Order: sequence, then structure tokens, then C-alpha cells
Amino acid sequence: MRLGIDVGGTNTDAVLMKGRQVVSACKTPTTPDVSSGIGAALRRVLASPTIDAREIQAVMIGTTHFTNAVVEGRQLAATAAVRLGAPATLAVPPMTDWPDRLRRALGDHTYVCRGGHEFDGREISPLDPEELRRIATEIGEADVTSVAVTSVFSPVNPEMETAAAAVLTEELPGVRVSLSREIGRVGLFERENATILNASLRPLADRVFDGFEEVVAQAGVRAPLFISQNDGTLLGLDYARRYPVATFASGPTNSMRGAAFLSGVENGVVIDVGGTTTDVGILVGGFPREASVVVHVSGVMTNFRMPDVLSLGIGGGSLVGLERSHVTVGPESVGYRLEERALVFGGPDLTATDIAVAGGLASIGDRDAVDLVGRDVVRQALDRIRQDVAGAVDRMKTSPDPVLAIVVGGGSILLDDDLPGAAEMVRPDNFAVANAIGAAIAQVGGEVDRIYSLDDTRREEALDSARSEAMNRAIVAGADPATVEVVEIEEVPLPYLPSNAVRIRMKAVGDLSLSA
Repeated sequence: MRLGIDVGGTNTDAVLMKGRQVVSACKTPTTPDVSSGIGAALRRVLASPTIDAREIQAVMIGTTHFTNAVVEGRQLAATAAVRLGAPATLAVPPMTDWPDRLRRALGDHTYVCRGGHEFDGREISPLDPEELRRIATEIGEADVTSVAVTSVFSPVNPEMETAAAAVLTEELPGVRVSLSREIGRVGLFERENATILNASLRPLADRVFDGFEEVVAQAGVRAPLFISQNDGTLLGLDYARRYPVATFASGPTNSMRGAAFLSGVENGVVIDVGGTTTDVGILVGGFPREASVVVHVSGVMTNFRMPDVLSLGIGGGSLVGLERSHVTVGPESVGYRLEERALVFGGPDLTATDIAVAGGLASIGDRDAVDLVGRDVVRQALDRIRQDVAGAVDRMKTSPDPVLAIVVGGGSILLDDDLPGAAEMVRPDNFAVANAIGAAIAQVGGEVDRIYSLDDTRREEALDSARSEAMNRAIVAGADPATVEVVEIEEVPLPYLPSNAVRIRMKAVGDLSLSA
């Protein structure tokens, strides 16, 4: 059996699955410390006397903890950003375009050193170990314990990043070093930004995952723990501690994977209505369509793997108000305090959940508590929700034709079966916990994104090299070698570079090897 848990802004969902069958499922309010909410969900989902926690083979958790830390600018570690690229990259130092609040939170420790490569592997300048040792002294004196190292074109040649990390760890025992080639894609500034964010989150990741391990053990579960990542696959706990940025979009991704699993639909639009937001994304071959442009995380440009998702501030906990005789829904939300604040639960606030109950779309809490809500307010609120969601679907489509829509999430009670732009609305069984199901059924993946010179290498050899590296990365991450296959290939010629350059991105996935 597998146990899937997804921590959202409003609810923490848990499901216990045996093969393709859902054995037990529950929703509990998310707690400020996250771990206690996970503990409550575990106790409820394992409450039946017929369930033996010792039979659980793996626990998969998706969390928004690290996204929230960056958005709020809290719990981030002071981080030194070391770039290898002088004299070619001195004009724009690291973190130049960052919001001031995040620069201050990380301490604004930036350095540009000699090093780096051209796209074809030629050195920009040789690495200077003495320069790195002087920087290490400054970093140590500033009491900084997290370092992000980024070398120009390190996805092509990672040698300088590896060598720089060796010098820094020798000079600063115990320092946590994040290397950009392991985190971002081709593109210096975006890859550097992603690496700095990752480095700033690693101390928090240790605390969070220690808490997860403790609460799972307290529930009597002795199975290994895995963390959901942005592309719908899993990270082992040791990997997740090193790469917390890989979990940023795990919530929407889990919902989309769960929607594909529950509905049997591999291509379509997924509408996930939660307690705080509605996330709209596109399924391609059963996996989320990945963003093809720069992704901004709290004002910071990044280029690591992220699903192409459009989020609206509409959910079950969204506050409903009147503004110049017009009804508004969201983006403000009562969040995880829904059961304290909504009218139907005896609270003082009119929420979207109250509107759903008043409109006859749901039977939750005390129906009499919304008798005084005007019918015109209910109609306008539901129309507003429908129009906003339909607009999001239109923005995500690649053609004007109606599309098949899969509706999941506990807040999907806000939508009826008539949505403009949708050819058909599919609401599968267990739709309310699709996100936790997506975590429970997740596979293990590996990806490579590199630039090859076809003047020196035949195209077939470049593709074989990328395929082998992607599959090996999936196996190292915990995939069963017998099940690993390539699911996505992207090949883009780069005519603006010499040497007949081509960028190849390849993704491989496989089933989790529980025996590994």
C-alpha cells in the first residue's frame, strides 16, 4: 500500500491506496506548522481497525512549505552567491533584479570570480583557487553557511562548479553548497537565481523533513518517505533536502496527475479548485505541460522545471463582498480557518463555500445560516466564478476549440457542469482528494537539458547521450530500471551560435523501486 499526502493552503489531504484502489481518504485543515496537520490527517486515514500501518510500503508528501517561505521572505538562510564567469559577466552582478526584501533576507553576499566556459566547452578564464579561498574567508566571517555556485554554461561543462565546491567545502567545513548545473537549465541568470533560492532553503528543508519523518514515525508507519516535485515525479528524502526548490509547484502537479489517473484522460485541461486558489493546467500524455518561458517566483526569474499553471484567487475559502453594487469573489481568503470563519460553520464571514450552499450546489454545515444571503448575490457570485474560471481555461488553450475539462479539488463544488469553452466536464470519483492521489501514484523522473555541437558529434550520438543521461538520472533517483522510459524529447537548433549547435532536452520516468 502507498500513502499519499498533499499539504495545501487550506486543507491537508491524505489517501491510502492499494494498487489502483483508494482504501481510505480524508481532509483536515492545514495547520500553521504543517507537521501537526499532517499528523492529524495520518491519524484519520489510518483510523480503521482493518488498516495495518506496517503494510504501507511508501509515503509520498507534496508540500507548499518552501514556496510560502520565499513568498513571505521568512525562514530563509543567509546565502552567498558565487558566480564563475569573470571577466565576461561583471556588468550584471548576481541578484541584480531581485526584490529588495529578498536580497535583505539573504544578506546580499555576492561574488563574481574567474572561471566559466563558452557553450562549446572552451574556457572563459581559468579557475583561481586562491581567489575562492579569499572569498571563503569573507563568507566564514559573515557566518554564512549556504553557498550557491553558478558557472557560465555549466550544463555543458560542470568541471569548474565541482572544483569550486571542493575548495569552498575544504575552507568552510559544514557549509551547504548548491550547484547550478543540478538545479536550473541553460540560461545564466535564471539558473543562478534558482540556485540561490535553493541554497537559502536548505537549512529549512532539513527542519521540515525532520518534522515529516517524526510525525510519520509517530503514526506507526515505518515506510520510506518521498517528496513530490514540480514535474509530477518523486524525490527521495535525501534528494529533497538538497533540492527543495524542486517542490515549489508540487501541489498543482499532484492534482493534475491525480486527475489523469482518476479520469483515465491523458490530454485535456485540469481545473483544480482548492480552498484558496483555482489552478488551471494542461495535461499532455498524462503529465502537466511544462512552462516554456521564464517562471517568476515571488519576483525572481527562474528556469527550473515548473508546470504551466494559471492560478486564480478563487477557492472555497474566498471572501465574497460587494464593491460598487458588484459582487466580488476573492482573492482574499480565510484559508485554513474556513471551518472557523464561514457562515455555514457558525463564523462571521461570507465565503464562496457559503455561496455554494446557498445556491444548492453543496450540502455542507448549517444550511439555515445562509438563508439571509440574497439570491441576486448568490447568482452574481456564481456567475463571477464561472466567468473567471472560463477565462483562465481560454488563456491556457492553444486553439479556440472547446476542450475536455477534468474538475477536481474540494472547492470544485463551486462549478456546475456548464462551463463556457469546455466540451465536456468530467468530475471523477474521489475528485476532492485528487492531489493526494497524484502524490500516491507518482513515478520517479530524470531530465537532461544540454547544448551539443553537431560539428563534433553526430545528431544520433547527441540524442543517445541525452537519453542515457536522463534514464540514469531517473534510476539514481530511485526508479526501477526495468520500467524507465523516455516520455519527452525536445530538440531545438540554435542558429545564433556557431558550430551547428542544438539544444536537447529529454525527460525519462519510471516506477518507484520500493526495494531500492
